[in-house]
Amino acid sequence: MIGSIIGWAFFGLIVGALARLLHPGRDAMGLPATMMLGVVGSLVGGGVWYLIRGGSEPFSPGGFLSALICAIILLAMGLFARESAAPARRR
Repeated sequence: MIGSIIGWAFFGLIVGALARLLHPGRDAMGLPATMMLGVVGSLVGGGVWYLIRGGSEPFSPGGFLSALICAIILLAMGLFARESAAPARRR
């Protein structure tokens, strides 16, 4: 079980880092957010790949590509961007 969690975290970090590298623009994200971007992209993209292919191998190149594409889409939608603090209003 611990090995699976570490595997998902490592895979998520790779997918999230590649998504940030391929997505144009600056993304204010830390290491945990990058990892979560990759994990969520892997879950959603892997689920879509599973539905398309009908139960193929879990670690296939197509599954990796769909996870990467999904992570880029999530990043483009701004779901993992940190909001900057608004300046305080003066009275």
